[in-house]
Amino acid sequence: MDNATADETAAIAERLYAVRSRIAAACLRAGRAPDDVRLLPITKTVPAHRLRAALAAGLSFFGENKVQEAKAKAEALADLPVRWSLVGHLQTNKVKEVARFAAEFQALDSLRVAEALERRLEIEDRTLDVLVQVNTSGEASKFGLAPGDVAGFARELPAFSRLRVGGLMTLAIFSAEEERVRRCFRLLAALRERLRQDGPAGLSFEALSMGMSGDFEIAVEEGATVVRVGQAIFGARPTRDADYWPGAAGAG
Repeated sequence: MDNATADETAAIAERLYAVRSRIAAACLRAGRAPDDVRLLPITKTVPAHRLRAALAAGLSFFGENKVQEAKAKAEALADLPVRWSLVGHLQTNKVKEVARFAAEFQALDSLRVAEALERRLEIEDRTLDVLVQVNTSGEASKFGLAPGDVAGFARELPAFSRLRVGGLMTLAIFSAEEERVRRCFRLLAALRERLRQDGPAGLSFEALSMGMSGDFEIAVEEGATVVRVGQAIFGARPTRDADYWPGAAGAG
């Protein structure tokens, strides 16, 4: 490992330790075990060579918003044991690629996408872990099902045997008012409890993917089992246009 890579690995490892310590502290406040929370590093805009440093720091499961960016990085890191989670909105014309290389898809919110994924996964002879995305903030700028539509949507999912349904995902409102953020997470947790009681047999709704770099501690306090953290691990992104605004997609 050259000095530049070693320095980058050390920097990522230091930030990763800080994030994990914050997760552990939030778990302690909530009376939870830190092992109950999975950290999904979001690598949006992070180049592949830095991900090699991240692997050396102990990470191997990365999240991406865009299929093409994930695919390019998967190819660049094909010599390493990396798994990929897609956390952004998926168009049906990108389903073919996701079915080939992704291990997880966290933004399922339409039967059309579910049907397209099922067909492609059948061809690839693969299964895919999926989470159902819910729009808990009610903002028109966000994707996801309306909370009132989740139960009906869930009843349709047993028809898709290649989709391994694991839970729910949301993006909280981007607000400095903690209570407004917390309400989004509480709503998702409440929906999860209803699905646990009344959801279709054979499906698991254990996972709650919620919380990003700016709010993951609140999410953990409200029951998150997956937090999607990018900037707190990899540093600030190079741009801050609308595409990278935290409320616009599943990036952390």
